[in-house]
Formats: sequence, structure tokens, C-alpha cells
Amino acid sequence: MKKPLVGAVLSVLFLGAGIAPAAASTATSQGGAEVRAKAVTFAGTVALSNCSGSVVRAPSSQPGDPALVLSNGHCLETGFPAPGQVVLNRSSTRSFTLLNAAGSGVGTLRASKIAYGTMTDTDVSLYQLTRTYAQIESSYGIKALELDTARPTQGRAITVASGYWKRTYSCAVDGFAYRLKEGAWTWKDSVRYTSACQTIGGTSGSPVIDNATGKVVAVNNTGNEDGQQCTDNNPCEVAENGTVTVRKGINYAQQTYTLVPCIGTGNQIDLNRAGCTLPKP
Repeated sequence: MKKPLVGAVLSVLFLGAGIAPAAASTATSQGGAEVRAKAVTFAGTVALSNCSGSVVRAPSSQPGDPALVLSNGHCLETGFPAPGQVVLNRSSTRSFTLLNAAGSGVGTLRASKIAYGTMTDTDVSLYQLTRTYAQIESSYGIKALELDTARPTQGRAITVASGYWKRTYSCAVDGFAYRLKEGAWTWKDSVRYTSACQTIGGTSGSPVIDNATGKVVAVNNTGNEDGQQCTDNNPCEVAENGTVTVRKGINYAQQTYTLVPCIGTGNQIDLNRAGCTLPKP
């Protein structure tokens, strides 16, 4: 899991400043048609004390709704949720540094609660903030990133934008892991990156953005560091027939389209809404 580690700090030192320029708007081919890719910047991303994240909205979210911050379940200040554990509507005063397009911190946002968090089936956390989308945009001129309602597609160009490191990683969706097992945890239908996305500690919780749409399709969470099989920091892929595959140096994310049906009126998490398949407490 991609929380900050000493090795991650050394990696950044070796890489120099560790800041990659935002992707320029380019034309790409999707399904034979030319698509004008949206510029991917750091606007709307946040830095946590130990991870990355982003201010996100569902298509149904309203300007007056309390804003949501997306990160990983393993980034919660309460520690890693145990297998089968779901954190729901737990009070929190956690702070987040909001970044602008250039990656500069422009303000501090604060949580009112952990709206949802788990490491079962997926690795996700959603914080509800004390400020609305309209208030954030009025104060900082920054809009929330929109969650895509569709499952990501193999081959799509993506960008992982880390607010913790103020660094982006560009690659493509290589495929999907039926099950991704790491230590005690198992995740379903995980996104596997092509090898170009060499994410490091601190990138946990970064939004994975579809370059063509500018929408969030996944949340970055882990990678196989040492080639070990199914151990902490060395996830393995388990196929439907039980076959285990280890891909050393390959990194992964958890899909986020599954969050959308669970976000109800006023941005409240409702696990009983039609189409919501997130694990319940």
C-alpha cells in the first residue's frame, strides 16, 4: 500500500524535485474517433498527512452540498480497517491541503466526519467536509473532480495525480484483476496500470483521472514492490479459477464508479440505495 515510506522519500530525492508538469491537452484516438483529451492538473487534489486525495462530486451533487474528499481506506487516521470492517459516519476533524492547478497549496479544508471507509472489496475512504462545493469554489476558484459513472475501459490513457508529492504519473489501464490479494485484504475488480505508472509511497488515495474525460475512474492504492506473493506491499492477482499471478513493479487502483449509486441527497452515503454494492457494516 502506497503510504509514505523512507524508500519513497529517497526515490523522490533521486528523482530531483519530483514534480511532473500537468498533462497538456492532446488529441487521442478512442474507438476510431479522435477525442480531445482534457488537461489534467492538480486542481482539486489534496494532500493528507500521510496520503493523497481529491475533492470529488457525484453527477447528482449540488453546489450547496457538503463537499467530499476521496482517498483510501488504509489512509484513515483511525488506522487500517480490519477485513470485513466498514467505518460509517464517524466524527473527524482531519485537515486537507487543497491544491491549485500548479500544485500549490491554496487553503486548508477540514472534515466533519468519515462518511465511509473500508478495505473490504475495495480500498476507499470518503470524508465529508465542513464546507460546500460552492464555498470552496468561491474561496479558491477550484471545482471538484467528478466521479465517472461507468467502469473504466482497458487501454484508456490515465493520469494518477498525487497531492502528497505534487507529482503526476501517466500511463494506461492495462487490465483488471478479478481479485487482488494483499496480506489480510482482498479487493475486487482492481485496475492494473501499464508499467509507466511507477507510483510510490504517499501516492495512496490519488485520483486516477481518465485523460479523455477529466473524470475520476479509480483511486490509486497499491503495487507489488518486491515480487513476493500476496504479502503486505506485494499484492497478487487471483483469477476466477484460482490461478495466482505476481507482477513485480506493477501498480494498482480501485474503481470508483461503484461509489456513485451510494451517494444520496445532500451527499449523504446511503448504502441501501438502489445499485449500491459497497460493503455494509
